[in-house]
Amino acid sequence: MANVNILVLADHAEILETIIRLINKNEGWNGTGAASYDEAREALKINKFDLVLLGVGVDDEAESQILRLCESIAPKTVCMRHYGGGSGLLSSEIQHALAQR
Repeated sequence: MANVNILVLADHAEILETIIRLINKNEGWNGTGAASYDEAREALKINKFDLVLLGVGVDDEAESQILRLCESIAPKTVCMRHYGGGSGLLSSEIQHALAQR
């Protein structure tokens, strides 16, 4: 099975770090964090991601910008909101999103 590359955009450093750690605990998942829209944009230009998770602090404008960016440069990338709730919910959200591809 190929690695699943996941970009997480969140502006709360500790939460971002926790999400990345939880993602990287799963074999075959590779999490990359971005603390701002600009960081996320640069990561999307350089790397191929299967999934973009939009976490805490991502406002509607940044979400719209990320969605447009994904549509233009990475149309197969799934973008979704992450609402928190622990590692079990995170894993379920990711698995559900990947099944939608």
